Amino acid sequence: MQQLISPLGGRPADPAALESLAAVYAYPEQVNQGRPWLRANMVSGLDGGARLDGLSEGLSGDADKRIFGVLRALSDVVVVGAETVRAEGYRPARARREFAAARAAAGQAPAPVIAVVSRSLRLDLSAPLFTEPLVRTVVITTEDADAERRRAVAEVADLVLAGTGSVDLRAGVAALAERGWTRLLTEGGPRLLGQFAAAGLLDELCLSLAPLLTGGDAPRILHDAGMPDVQRMELVSLIEQKGFLFTRYLRHLGSDDPVTPRS
Repeated sequence: MQQLISPLGGRPADPAALESLAAVYAYPEQVNQGRPWLRANMVSGLDGGARLDGLSEGLSGDADKRIFGVLRALSDVVVVGAETVRAEGYRPARARREFAAARAAAGQAPAPVIAVVSRSLRLDLSAPLFTEPLVRTVVITTEDADAERRRAVAEVADLVLAGTGSVDLRAGVAALAERGWTRLLTEGGPRLLGQFAAAGLLDELCLSLAPLLTGGDAPRILHDAGMPDVQRMELVSLIEQKGFLFTRYLRHLGSDDPVTPRS
């Protein structure tokens, strides 16, 4: 990584060190007061495509994966859509030795929980995500989801019921926070991220911009989002490495400055 630019001021940290990245991406103080903070981590090409050959993996690189790991290590729970779980072959989050002491001090489990948002509950329950997690996987679904599938899922995961007809993401986030999981991270996919943004739940976007023009018909990072209004974001950090840009934006709250993250 070549440089770190921080519009909030302060002395730039060394972005090559895990400790420095953890400081740059620290959650705000509100998470210690029981209030959830929802961060998204996404990657796109220069022309806005969120996938290459059907997967986000093709847009990633070593630095992107390093930041991906840090963001997971800081979080309590990773919220992801069922479509992305199926497409990307999601596995349980792993414990990171480098973050073990910090997580223990913060009262966190050794690894973050994976929470899958699924209306249909069409999930491969024999996959490692459900058979090998360090912390039991959570599935967020609706109160009127198929009863037989609910029973099957409940055998291998914790169920959170939120809304009828479609998943009520606001209720889902509140249920996660009630369990003490206030450091929320979503990795999409684009449809779920669009729903979070449309519901006014997205506090922060960490966007990795790959120096690639991909073309094709890949979705944008927010897909099919019925946004009630344009949401303004404020740039708070920027890291560059070999043409990749790693940006961090906070939701603009209508004042001169966005929420200041804890460092």
